[in-house]
Amino acid sequence: MVEQKNMEISEQEAQLYDRQIRLWGLDAQKRLRAAKVCLLGMRGLGCEVAKNLVLSGINSLKMVDNSVVTEEDATSQFLAPRDKIGENRAEASLDRVQQLNPMVEVSVDKSATTEKDTEFFKQFDIVIATNCPKDELVRINSICRAENVKFYAGDIMGFYGYSFMDLIQHEYVEDEVQQAASAEASTEPAAEDGEPAAKKQKTAEEPVKKTVKKAMSFVSLAEALKVDWGSELLKKRVKRMDPSFFLLQVLFAFRAEVGSNPRPSHRAEDLEKLKTVRNDTMKTLGVAVEKVSDEYLELLFSELSPVCAIVGGVLAQEVIKAISNKDSPHNNFFFYNPVESCGVVETIGY
Repeated sequence: MVEQKNMEISEQEAQLYDRQIRLWGLDAQKRLRAAKVCLLGMRGLGCEVAKNLVLSGINSLKMVDNSVVTEEDATSQFLAPRDKIGENRAEASLDRVQQLNPMVEVSVDKSATTEKDTEFFKQFDIVIATNCPKDELVRINSICRAENVKFYAGDIMGFYGYSFMDLIQHEYVEDEVQQAASAEASTEPAAEDGEPAAKKQKTAEEPVKKTVKKAMSFVSLAEALKVDWGSELLKKRVKRMDPSFFLLQVLFAFRAEVGSNPRPSHRAEDLEKLKTVRNDTMKTLGVAVEKVSDEYLELLFSELSPVCAIVGGVLAQEVIKAISNKDSPHNNFFFYNPVESCGVVETIGY
């Protein structure tokens, strides 16, 4: 849980965040104002998350990226000016991020995520890892769990996107509408002798909104990814599931072999490789190959701006919910299905 740390909202901040305070309350805004966030990766998805969190009024944002701006970034990276090609991606994005909200402390780290250890990650309340391979995500998630730091992950491949969250043990409040009995007076018609009849009480149900405290437990990414889908217990669930989770497993395996996500410049070659990796991965998982059809594999190239906006908006909103301790969070995956063009929430690993 992110502590408020006695963070007070100044008059200037109250004016700036007036609409947000009306939406989720002053206490929630104080928690946001105290939150320190680390964002790994500043491609399209990272840009959307950075924009949304800085505008919400967090305390500080550390952007970590050791890559440079490329021509391909033009498809989704809107924070680095086009004349910054060849410069560090996080540093090139700094000015525009800071202009979004001068009250948020925004800084840059140009080193690789693989160089970051426990001492680095423990200084944050939230760590968001984008564009990272599976093994690195598992490593960072393990560190965050040990230090009680909330962890998020996400990536975009073409028309497909996902986010994952591990809040460890999370407490939150949620408004529930309950039915409460109320007394309603009614008067019967007067009796024949002219005397008024006795008043009777009628019981009516009226909706009452109550704030209820709740708690939720999460599993690590490693636990979620090692589920035995070939077991009899889970075979029926596999038939009902959206293919997106299994597509993520295929993409993790592809990146482990090729060293990158599917590349538009090597489309034909990577598409054939995706089919081979898909066949091997699904066999290893104990799931029918037909679960992830070729149609899905053809939609995984480049990083598209509209998909970044959707997944980045959902991911940032989940971070805001976790910081503010308001409303039920997603537990634990969100997917954007590239064929159906719809979002899917899956709970996996329990």
